[in-house]
Amino acid sequence: MATPPKVKRFLENWQDEIESAYLYRSLAKAEPQPALAEVYRRLAQTEEGHAHVWEAKLVAAGYRLPRRRIGWRTRMLAVLARRFGTQFVLPTVNAMEQVDSHAYDQQLEAQGTPLAREERSHARLLQTITKTAPGGLEGSTIAQMEGRHRSSTGGNTLRAAVLGANDGLLSNLSLIMGVAGASISERSILVTGFAGLLAGACSMALGEWLSVQSARELYERQIKIERQELEDAPEAEEEELTLIYESKGLPSDQARALAAQLIRNPKTALDTLAREELGIDPEALGGSAWGAAVTSFCLFAMGAIVPVLPFLFLHGWQAVGGSLCLSALALFLIGAGITLLTGRSVLYSGVRQIMFGFGAAAITYGIGRLIGVAIT
Repeated sequence: MATPPKVKRFLENWQDEIESAYLYRSLAKAEPQPALAEVYRRLAQTEEGHAHVWEAKLVAAGYRLPRRRIGWRTRMLAVLARRFGTQFVLPTVNAMEQVDSHAYDQQLEAQGTPLAREERSHARLLQTITKTAPGGLEGSTIAQMEGRHRSSTGGNTLRAAVLGANDGLLSNLSLIMGVAGASISERSILVTGFAGLLAGACSMALGEWLSVQSARELYERQIKIERQELEDAPEAEEEELTLIYESKGLPSDQARALAAQLIRNPKTALDTLAREELGIDPEALGGSAWGAAVTSFCLFAMGAIVPVLPFLFLHGWQAVGGSLCLSALALFLIGAGITLLTGRSVLYSGVRQIMFGFGAAAITYGIGRLIGVAIT
């Protein structure tokens, strides 16, 4: 006799919950930090409660409960946690929680219960634990504290500036050399260069605007959901904050007192939950979309104008040679800028950047040459 689809779904939910409970109990046993071990034990208790919910539904459907079995993947994660520590498997566990965090959102049987909210809470909590890495500072964090590695702290802004200018320079140099290979007049090359600059810069600016604006809208939606959950179930959010602070090393009583104090003020509570659970600054929301767009436009244009400039003052092969020389200098400077991020030799990075840039220009020049001959 075939198992009804609803019963199959109940069985899948039940199996997921008992495996999650088993895994959290294993993490609690392997975790050397007492406060964090207690967090894992409480997560296991919650997952066990979820399993009992689906057991009751299976019994009500007239289905005989099978013997509990733990899958090989869950057992392997537990073994690895015992052997190498919880931090070794935590990223995998976190990824699993993120995937399963919305499993109950569309299930009618879960509506009106805390199942979906608690699963999302677990996912956010695991994400927080994974980021804070209570087992010790990660190498990247330590490197940022050391003098010779401190440049990585502000590396994102520098990296964006260097790569933005590099994109503009490489794309427009390749475009201009391709057109020059087709033996088109200097005026046409100049028009093509400025058209490439504007098209590329506008494309980069629009892409950056969409990226940042989409992130802001996502953050606003997440904060709206968090506000609603804070209004509907303040006790659950207080418990969640308690677990987060315990995962960061605070004693249980201090974590609970701090969470209770924060929850009393809805505005402060929402701000704290957004920062601690979601990793969102409610005031910044990921930055200004227009500011990012303008910055991206300017950086791309700064790089793209370099190969165009010689065609404003020179003619023929002198203009082509001037464009290559000026571009080589700019490519070398960009390579030197990259060494601030990588720590490699300035000469090595600069020469490598020139080789890559001229390689791309040579390809487009060759294609342009072939097309020009064919048209002639």
